[in-house]
Amino acid sequence: MNIFLLILHGLCAVALLGALTHQAFSTVWPRKPGETGFVARYRGANGVGYTNAIVVLYILTFVLGGYIYIFYRIEVRPPLEVLGDLPTIGTFEIKEHFLAIALGMLPAYWYFWKRRPENKMARTGTTLLLAFAVWFGFIAGHLVNNVRGLL
Repeated sequence: MNIFLLILHGLCAVALLGALTHQAFSTVWPRKPGETGFVARYRGANGVGYTNAIVVLYILTFVLGGYIYIFYRIEVRPPLEVLGDLPTIGTFEIKEHFLAIALGMLPAYWYFWKRRPENKMARTGTTLLLAFAVWFGFIAGHLVNNVRGLL
């Protein structure tokens, strides 16, 4: 069951990364009229359309991660402590903090995308901070999962 939940958590995280990265690119580097290349089409995504999906995916991924966290604390972290792998443990601790802060930012993120679309600076800032936290969390989670596989 733990492996299934870990895989489901990872799939939700990949969907969240895709949606958030599309939105971040379309916000920071919008497509110009007449551009037709692959990268231009990627940047041309409708950022507003991704907002609700990103909020739902973030909460779903966060809840699944919170449930899996119990098994991390019991089964994964103690062997890492015995081995003295403090960088891996510390990276995961930072991940927890970034993602908790990003969870608190979700209402502001949603507000700037849905209620105040004219405030582009705040919308861009919240999107980039959320994207940074999610990308860092994704990479840190993979690091811990890979290190756990070596034990």
